[in-house]
Amino acid sequence: MDRVVDLDEAAVVLAERTMGWTSAGLEVGRVTWRDAEAVWPQPLENDRARVHDPDSVGMVISGPAEAVLSVVLFRGGWADVDFIADLDDAGCLPASGITSASDFGTRLDQWVTRVFGSRDSGR
Repeated sequence: MDRVVDLDEAAVVLAERTMGWTSAGLEVGRVTWRDAEAVWPQPLENDRARVHDPDSVGMVISGPAEAVLSVVLFRGGWADVDFIADLDDAGCLPASGITSASDFGTRLDQWVTRVFGSRDSGR
């Protein structure tokens, strides 16, 4: 897989927004990493030091009324973005062509707003 996005930089983007999200009433899960070198099925790790060749970084954010946003960014420049905003509004959000950690941060703010409303984006 091509290395389009630096996942360590993307993890910084997630960390920078965590306090704002929690201040806005969202529950932020721990960052998870997947190691490309790990034997299948590749386990998710919370400790970056245990991952030698990261191919994804992710996080789950929860909000009121059981709203949930799950984001997994892959170093190839795409993300799996799944959400439940409410019982009638759930699915996947488009997330391809991500070119940098900064681009990821911009999209992340949009996804959080889409799922949880106009709460503080975390910055």
